[in-house]
Amino acid sequence: MLQIDKSNLLIKKTLNERVFANPEAQLKSLDRIISDFDFTNYHVSTLDDRQLVLVSVYLQCWNDLKTYGVEAYLKSKYEKFSEVLSPVDDVEPGYNFSLVLDTSSLNSKQNEFKDELIEELSLLKRHAIASAFEKAFSRYDQLAQQFEGQDTYAEEIRAELKNEEVLVIKYRGEDECIYVKPSFDRVTVVFSTVFKDETDKIFGKVFLQEFVDARKRSVQTAPQVMFTQRDPPLDIKNAVSRRNDDDNKGYVTFVLFPRHLRKGERRDNCISYIQFFRNYFHYHIKCAKAYMHTRMRHRVREFLKVLNRAKPENVDDDGKAIDNRKTASGRKLDFGKV
Repeated sequence: MLQIDKSNLLIKKTLNERVFANPEAQLKSLDRIISDFDFTNYHVSTLDDRQLVLVSVYLQCWNDLKTYGVEAYLKSKYEKFSEVLSPVDDVEPGYNFSLVLDTSSLNSKQNEFKDELIEELSLLKRHAIASAFEKAFSRYDQLAQQFEGQDTYAEEIRAELKNEEVLVIKYRGEDECIYVKPSFDRVTVVFSTVFKDETDKIFGKVFLQEFVDARKRSVQTAPQVMFTQRDPPLDIKNAVSRRNDDDNKGYVTFVLFPRHLRKGERRDNCISYIQFFRNYFHYHIKCAKAYMHTRMRHRVREFLKVLNRAKPENVDDDGKAIDNRKTASGRKLDFGKV
């Protein structure tokens, strides 16, 4: 199955054209708007000084991310590029966060530095949403240290863990959210999603069942996956603000264990892959439907060929075949006369 890239390819292409431009060529003005999944918009443009490139991003869930320290997290993420990249206090209207890239300061930098900078800027949405996951994972570290060696089956400890805050990211409005709940031995991530078509719901169940079966067969280190329809899981029941009896709404639950939350590259990969699960999920549903439609159209064409070969070339008004065979001289054969 194809995996959606966590970085934005159009951001990469746009910045590559500007950063690795011919130094002898005259710089042109740049004004490009890029739309991504989850109603995310980017704006890459030049300022009055064409050496300065403004990169802005808009996310629908920005207000939720602000409560989890997204601005401080992004500034710390891009701090190592402070010589050429700096956040803007006066954010571009219509966007949530802006960065100014000084391309003139990149002339003395190595290509490895430039490639890393472009890669990090293409991950701007990933880093923004990751701020909420990082906060939940940090809380998991605290709880794991706090309850280490204690009887976690005690009623008072269970009551305390039950009241743990659930982080909510409304990345596609009220209907489709990400819920993250940390605990002392796991982090539970729940996606609420809406299936607009009845067939999408059926395909979705097949895909999710494959996740469950794959874990049972061979990938036993994978996160536990559960799916509930209509009713939210008990872990997030109090955090679901908008409840409706929509049969097309489902909840996909991932249970991340300590082996997935190990600090370093494994934790970063876990954040990158799990936050884009909804896009990955619906993308493959659409691909599966398109593939089946293609196969059905191909099969219909084959059936039509068979029917066309079986159809007489000439028929009369009553549907009976007309014999148009003729002799070598051109006379029509008449089998009714002797």
